[in-house]
Amino acid sequence: MILQGILPFKIEVTDELITPRSGLALFAEVLRVLKVEQKVQDYFPRPGSNRGYEAWSYLEPLLLMLEGGGRHIEDVREIREDRTLRTLIGLGRMPALSTFGDWLARWGARGGVEAMRKVGEETAETIWKRTATPEYTLDVDATVIEAEKKEAEWTYKKVKGYQPMLAFLAENGVCLTHEFRQWNVVAQSGALRFLKRCLRLCPKIKKVRSDSAFYQADVVNWCENNGLGFTITADQDAGVKGVIPTVRDWKPLLDGDGKKTDREVGTAIHMMARAQEPFRLVVQRWRDPQLPLFEPNGYCYYVIATNRDDLSPEEVVRFHNQRGQAENFIKELKVGFGMEQMTSGDFRANGLWFSIGVLAYNLTQAQKLLFMDPEWKPKTVATLRWQLVETAGRLVRHGRRLILRIAASWEKLRLFLRIREGCAAFS
Repeated sequence: MILQGILPFKIEVTDELITPRSGLALFAEVLRVLKVEQKVQDYFPRPGSNRGYEAWSYLEPLLLMLEGGGRHIEDVREIREDRTLRTLIGLGRMPALSTFGDWLARWGARGGVEAMRKVGEETAETIWKRTATPEYTLDVDATVIEAEKKEAEWTYKKVKGYQPMLAFLAENGVCLTHEFRQWNVVAQSGALRFLKRCLRLCPKIKKVRSDSAFYQADVVNWCENNGLGFTITADQDAGVKGVIPTVRDWKPLLDGDGKKTDREVGTAIHMMARAQEPFRLVVQRWRDPQLPLFEPNGYCYYVIATNRDDLSPEEVVRFHNQRGQAENFIKELKVGFGMEQMTSGDFRANGLWFSIGVLAYNLTQAQKLLFMDPEWKPKTVATLRWQLVETAGRLVRHGRRLILRIAASWEKLRLFLRIREGCAAFS
């Protein structure tokens, strides 16, 4: 044998039906049982010609591509060329690769962003209704996506980009809804409208956590009037700074194990302009390691506004700090599903692309929450790909049946079967 390289093996092409991503067939089953195709058909009009492609013909390959680890539209080529996977899941005719970008631009301008968001919201509703959680905590946060695109606006960091607003259910990491925004849209813009939308989508929300974007009288009043407990990072404006010196109950801030931290915590009562009721400020302070140019007393402060009278100051701090989990969800969306970079120079096309990424993220959460054992819940999509999706399989035809033979251990085979059985029971 003539060696092709250093190691003693030879590379040849085979016509056997083999796929390196047999785990994507399980993801395709999740799409089926959650009826994503039907939701897409409800919100995207059918093509005017019987020779045209429906929206699902573009969306299904894109969702499979994002789940499998693709990060650019060109990566759909891997789905197109995987004849075995397409045979397994019944993915027949596909649009030409060159038309996917045109489809995003065309439907971005024709209401596709709102249609895709509604598909995502209905899918999120299906997920949270299937979990046995009596009430939910809403975490709202915005993120920055740097993008050197024609229509992107300049940020304060002297780069162009976008600033999507996202709402997550803290208990399961499901993205309830989102808004794709230009960076120059103020984070506080439309905060109450966004919050109302979240509550309409999920009436089980009983607690709200946010950064200072939600520190507004209208938001505080609405939470009070609707029985929502809130913890919101307070702007240190003149009013708040005037209240901080009135704090008299300073005491060491203890961590979850009862150990002292380098901070102290105290409380004060504050009445915001236009607020209907006063609320509590939970103030943390610690020694400023820098020269006290702006704070003569030498302290740095972090202030949380809350109406959670059922919690001690320490419990308020710990509860509010847990909103950092939303940053992990955003990291998973951006890094895990490639949403840290946009695919087009068109704002609305990018908005549609981002909505598809959010849907792929939620469908992965659904697979872990509804069809896999609890130990899979905290695992990232990168781990899911390594341990499940990237499983080699060979497709065999036996009579009228298709048989997928996977190159895996008995433990992985049982995992495949559990997911399939869960999907069958779900529908």
